[in-house]
Amino acid sequence: MYRLFVALSLPEVVADALAQLQTGLEGARWRPDEAFHLTLQFIGDADRHGLEDIHASLSGVAAPGFDLTLSGCGFFGDRRPHVLWAGVAASAPLAHLQSKVANALARAGYPGDRRKFAPHVTLAYLSGVSREAVARFCAMHGLFACGPFPVEEFHLYESRLGGDASHYEILETYPLAPSR
Repeated sequence: MYRLFVALSLPEVVADALAQLQTGLEGARWRPDEAFHLTLQFIGDADRHGLEDIHASLSGVAAPGFDLTLSGCGFFGDRRPHVLWAGVAASAPLAHLQSKVANALARAGYPGDRRKFAPHVTLAYLSGVSREAVARFCAMHGLFACGPFPVEEFHLYESRLGGDASHYEILETYPLAPSR
């Protein structure tokens, strides 16, 4: 079985800027630079035949390339924060691409999550960190911005669990149309 998701990779300069944020919060399990990505849709488990169907569907996604900017930070888990993230500036082309990916995966039999798409890059997983401490961290880094940077492709990733962190491997790359 493969544990799959579709995401954008980030340029090294963006990963470096994100890594600079990773300090000053006790209880944060910081993500390594090579794990930074922006998930378009989590798929979950699929066998070899499912992987082939997913690849065939994603190969048909047609969308233009675009520029993207990371902006601000926040967290998931209102009473018990569990994920610290860097945000993404509003982007109609990103929303368009995510919608196309979601529709393609639904046609392949992988409808995904019903939650509204909330684009972000995970900086850390949190355990036992107070809401106040995370809110303070986010207030200190609220003006964080990085970009714009070009998005010219998206990827099908496999996630392998193990040890302290998941390992992500790109299985397929899907180019976007050149932007005007």
